Amino acid sequence: MDLQTRKLNVIKYLIGIQDEKVFNKIESSIYESQKHESKRNLKPFTEKQLISRAKQSNKDYKAGNFKTQSQLEKESESW
Repeated sequence: MDLQTRKLNVIKYLIGIQDEKVFNKIESSIYESQKHESKRNLKPFTEKQLISRAKQSNKDYKAGNFKTQSQLEKESESW
């Protein structure tokens, strides 16, 4: 069974839940998981990293390596 099918099955299950206690447990579990996930993946940049990124961004801009707002909007239509 592929991931999309599994997700749809879970959604169907959630829609059918009538017991609020069961739903609260599932909801709490999801929120706890999201908290831990976001804490694990996010690390602040050092000052040196920020300066390096800003310098690289300036070089890219001057070299014409950027997209306009309209280009990004057009590109996002196909997402």
